[in-house]
Amino acid sequence: MNTDRLWTVERRVEVHAALADTTRLRIVDALSIGDMSSSELGSLLSVPTNLMAHHIQVLDRAGLLRRTRSEGDRRRSYLQLVPGFGTQLLPPATVAATRVVFVCSQNTARSQLAAAAWAQHSSVPATSAGTHPAERVHPGALAAARRHGIDIRARHPQSVAGMLRDGDVVIAVCDNAHEELDAGLTRLHWSIPDPVPTGTPAAFDQALEQIVDRIERVASTITPTDGST
Repeated sequence: MNTDRLWTVERRVEVHAALADTTRLRIVDALSIGDMSSSELGSLLSVPTNLMAHHIQVLDRAGLLRRTRSEGDRRRSYLQLVPGFGTQLLPPATVAATRVVFVCSQNTARSQLAAAAWAQHSSVPATSAGTHPAERVHPGALAAARRHGIDIRARHPQSVAGMLRDGDVVIAVCDNAHEELDAGLTRLHWSIPDPVPTGTPAAFDQALEQIVDRIERVASTITPTDGST
């Protein structure tokens, strides 16, 4: 979708018409901070499956949503707001956090990049971890951070097991991590494609750009608790 035309008069009419429903606006509010499957949205908002499908179809026709296939469970797909969605329509609510913890599978690329990029947008401390940590940070991630002017102090990959604490906001930046983390753990989910299998600079740049877009959208909604800075 060409986001440059999102806020022309005609597009604004189309967008506001699509959002002129309480449930659809609640869907957009939920997706403004993370990606969710239609079943996750239905459970969160207590909306029946058939009605949720209708509302998603309306938002999709208005060009406000896109779908990504899970890199973990290929039967799943996740809904995302399109990049560049008008920030003036996003909810102003905030949550207090002592720390933001970015999680991916191996803690070698996406979560490391996210923690580094977060430090440029928020005073809330951030760290990263993996559900199956590898031996080292991928050099492609370090190179992408340098290309984008991000100061990355890559830590040795660490396991998320046992390192979470009260006051953490957990953000899963890959589908596998989201699907593997305990179902009772409250978290956000950003469905960012894994750049490692492709391994090209362009793949790492694309992943980082998507991460930064999400951070710019969400950082102002997460505020530091006393003593977290």
